[in-house]
Amino acid sequence: MALVAANVAVWLAIIVTGGQSSRITQWLALAPAGTCWVTGGGGSYVPGAGQATCQMTPGFYWTPGVASGGYWQLLTSAFVHVQVLHLAFNMLALLIIGTQVEKALGRSLFLGVYTVSAITSAALVMLLTDTASMTLGASGAIFGLMGVLLVIVWKNHGDVRGVLIWLGINVAYTFLGGSGISWQGHLGGLLGGLLVGLVIVYAPRVNRQRWQWLGFAAIALVALLAIAARVAALR
Repeated sequence: MALVAANVAVWLAIIVTGGQSSRITQWLALAPAGTCWVTGGGGSYVPGAGQATCQMTPGFYWTPGVASGGYWQLLTSAFVHVQVLHLAFNMLALLIIGTQVEKALGRSLFLGVYTVSAITSAALVMLLTDTASMTLGASGAIFGLMGVLLVIVWKNHGDVRGVLIWLGINVAYTFLGGSGISWQGHLGGLLGGLLVGLVIVYAPRVNRQRWQWLGFAAIALVALLAIAARVAALR
């Protein structure tokens, strides 16, 4: 519920400050390199323009991307929505799937899964999307929740059909729903969720939670190293 409230609060702030052209959207959504925006252009930007050129040219302004110092976007992008249907669908999925995962794992591990999935989602976006792209939404982290739920149900010999139906619908929508959907973010989140799910169910029984957190940290570290390599290449 706290995550839903945070997402709704950010969405309201974005709506009252301009929606797609809001400075909040531009600062919090994930941009691999950074963006040169047209002042008063309603969200128009100049593809390929560098920071120095943008800042020296009247009528334009620059917002950083991950490679130009906007590291916060790796997490804040998971709380950014502009379209109300995008927000509503993601929050519905978060309530349905997230509630089950939180009941199974407890609050702290649930938040760990959500955070790691958001990071692995951002990592694949950084590696596989165009530098001029802007990615936003909680979908990557939610795909991670679906991944970890699938592993938990499977390991406990439960009926995985319900999870697979949810996952199948979302995968189909990812690839058939239009060009504006980040398959990279969805895939990255799902992979992160599957990995942390394996860590959760196969961690040694002695000091289990300690091993689980170490596994979470290792997955996040690998994702961050991949992001760091991409940042170095973009610079």
